[in-house]
Amino acid sequence: VRLREEALAQEAAQAEAARQAEAAQARAKVEAEGGRTLAQGLDRTRNQGFMARLNGLFGGQRTMDESVLSELEEILFTADIGVRTADHLVEVAREKLKRNELKDPERIKGAIRDEVARMVDLPVPRSLEGGGPPHVVMVVGVNGAGKTTTIGKLAAQLTGQGKKVVLAAGDTFRAAATEQLDVWAGRAGAQLVTGPEGGDPSSVIFDAVKKAQAEGADVIIADTAGRLHTKAPLMEELKKVKRVMDKALPGAPHEILLVLDSTNGQNAIQQARQFHEAVGVSAIALTKLDGTAKGGVIIGICDELKLPVVWVGVGEKVADLRRFEPREFVKALFD
Repeated sequence: VRLREEALAQEAAQAEAARQAEAAQARAKVEAEGGRTLAQGLDRTRNQGFMARLNGLFGGQRTMDESVLSELEEILFTADIGVRTADHLVEVAREKLKRNELKDPERIKGAIRDEVARMVDLPVPRSLEGGGPPHVVMVVGVNGAGKTTTIGKLAAQLTGQGKKVVLAAGDTFRAAATEQLDVWAGRAGAQLVTGPEGGDPSSVIFDAVKKAQAEGADVIIADTAGRLHTKAPLMEELKKVKRVMDKALPGAPHEILLVLDSTNGQNAIQQARQFHEAVGVSAIALTKLDGTAKGGVIIGICDELKLPVVWVGVGEKVADLRRFEPREFVKALFD
C-alpha cells in the first residue's frame, strides 16, 4: 500500500512538473512574440482619420474665429466619435473662444485633448480575475467582430501565465465558430467544451461551467451566438444564457465582454448600446484597430455609454491584443 501511494504521489508530481514546464513554454512564446504598440495600431487614425484633419486645421497661423469653429464642427461631425460627443467637443471650444481663453489654434487643440482625456479615463473593472473560482467571462458581439479570435488570444495569455482555462463553444449555430475555437484551444493549451451543432447554447455553457468547477479551472470563457444585433431573438437567447450561467455558478457571469469591430465606426456605438441594454456589458474589446482610420470610435463609446474599453486589438499576434491605456491612447492621437 505504501509503495503504491508513493508511486501515485510521484506520478502526480511528475504530471504537475510537466504542466508547469508547458505553461513556462507558452509564457515564453507569448513574450517572444512581442506585439505592436497602441500608437502603431492607431497609425491610420492619426494619419488618415479625423486627427489628420484636426492637425491640418490647427497647423497654420490662423486667427481663432467662427470660421475655424465651423471647420472644427465639420471635422468632428464627420469623424466616427458619434454626434453627441462631437457636439460636446465643439461646445467646449466655442465656450472657451467666447471667454477669449483661446487665442491660437494650438490652445484649442489642447482643450479638445484635455476633454478627450477626461472622456476615456473611466474606472476599469478587474478583467479575467476576481470571480468564482472559476472566474466566468461571457463574450458577446455580432458575427465577424472577432469574438472567437479575441477569446483565443485571451486564453493564450492566461495559460501563458500558468492559469487553467476552459473555453465553452456556446455559438452552436455557426459550425465554423466551434472549429475555430477548437484550433485556438489547442494552440493555447486550454480545454474546450462543445455541444451538438444547432444545439442549445445554454446547455453547453452550463456543462462547461460545471466541468471548470470540477477540474479546478481558474477561468472559463464562453463564446456566444452573434447573429445580427437587430434581431430580437438573439438578445433573448443571450439573456437566457446569462440566467443559466447564474444557475450553474451563483454570481456568474462575473464579466460580460462585448467584442466590437472598430472598422464599423459609429455603428459600433449603436451595437454597444443594444448589447448593453440586453445583458449589461461590463467591458469592451475593440478589434482591428490597426486596419482602420476610425479609432476615434473609442471616444464615442466611452463618452456616450460610459463603458470602459479594456482590450484593443492592434495586430494578428497573441500579444497584439493589449490592455487599453487611456493616457497612452490620448498621447498616441494628439502628440
